[in-house]
Amino acid sequence: MKKIVFTLSLLLFGYGMTQAQGSSDYGSGIKLNVNQEGTKSIRFITWNQTWFRATQLNPGTTIGGEAAKNNYDISGRRLRMLAYTQISKRYMILAHFGINNQTFINGGGSGSSGTGGYGNGKKPQIFFHDFWNEYHVIMPTKENKNSSLSVGAGLHYFMGLSRMTMASTLNFLTVDSPIFSWATIDNADQFARQYGFFAKGKLNKLEYRFGLNKPFNTSLAPANVTESSKAVAVDNNGKSSWAKTAYVEYQFLDTEANLLPFKVGSYLGTKRVFNIGAGFYMQPKGTKSSVNGALQSHDVRLFSIDSFLDMPFGDKAKNAAVTAYAGYFNYNFGPNYIRNIGIMNEGVVNAEYSGKDKVMAGAGNAQPMIGTGSIFYTQVGLLMPKVTEKPKMRVQPFVAYTNKNFKALPVPVSNFDLGVNWLIDGHHAKITTQYSLRPEVETATNKQKHLGEFIAQLQIYL
Repeated sequence: MKKIVFTLSLLLFGYGMTQAQGSSDYGSGIKLNVNQEGTKSIRFITWNQTWFRATQLNPGTTIGGEAAKNNYDISGRRLRMLAYTQISKRYMILAHFGINNQTFINGGGSGSSGTGGYGNGKKPQIFFHDFWNEYHVIMPTKENKNSSLSVGAGLHYFMGLSRMTMASTLNFLTVDSPIFSWATIDNADQFARQYGFFAKGKLNKLEYRFGLNKPFNTSLAPANVTESSKAVAVDNNGKSSWAKTAYVEYQFLDTEANLLPFKVGSYLGTKRVFNIGAGFYMQPKGTKSSVNGALQSHDVRLFSIDSFLDMPFGDKAKNAAVTAYAGYFNYNFGPNYIRNIGIMNEGVVNAEYSGKDKVMAGAGNAQPMIGTGSIFYTQVGLLMPKVTEKPKMRVQPFVAYTNKNFKALPVPVSNFDLGVNWLIDGHHAKITTQYSLRPEVETATNKQKHLGEFIAQLQIYL
């Protein structure tokens, strides 16, 4: 009986993954069965996201040694492969590897620079995003299909905090993550992952995820100030205290698959989902500041509460659906902590630039992304009804808005995103077009202004 229940749970998971992508042609994906029953298998997932961008650059930017106000490029945002294997009904191992953010001038392998075979932007190094072992302690039963507990260890993505912190990169509603939800990105983590232990599972409608992780070492030197009110915390955690993470959500309608940690961004009308969740990430002595030459350590305390809705409506045959997410994030990294980040930023600051329109975030497409303070984020998308029984393409327009109120900035700042998913075959083959306005704060006036960026993404996912 247990074997039958386990087989059914695998089939249900496969069905959930298939339906989540909105493509009836995908089937169970790339799956290699090790036995005839299909209870022992290896599954492979591979995907590619290529971006074309037209970007209005921050004042005082140079690219390749030349002054630039605008930039047009094509680049690789993500090129990855994931494999997980379930040889025992209780034991699973997962490996996820690939590259990110390769442009014509940066994103290359370690030490690549200049001109030649290992010049600027060339031969990026493939690295592991995830690699963990997992043991299913409590498995679903026929009487209670929604109670489970799994524990595991390794380089993992169970980072707590919010739904967006554990978002799948395969089925975003918008063109990409808002980034700030990966609050320790590539400083105290490895591309939003850390080594540690995790526990995850379900208790009826409640889903939970907990982690105990060892953050990667950070050692930035804080600037010394003479007044404590002007202290600026930076990532410097010394020998690194253990970080504690958690995310708990209540799933009011359909329950979501949780074999893997990756949270779906849009189900394209295949599920009825309404969840409310809350989470945290905490690390003692994660940052440091300096006042009158004395170093002061600060705890990192991050909290969030969020909700997610994915709901079909109207005539079932037309498969219209609305997707919505809203989250409030309260971050404390220490006094005046701020990180300016630009995705695949190709710009470098021109040290000789003295224009009055210079901005605080620096060069290229950098913007104030993460900091001590509060963030409100929301996104809404509408999967348009089918006009024919088998349309060649589905259309899903969306909007997103972010408000950031950081202690280090003189004014709150806001992001605006507007775009459309052109769904050729669900999320498996789609083109996303998005126009975004990012906030910048002028150094001379302390006023907010916005600069634009257009992105067209081609995604293939198998």
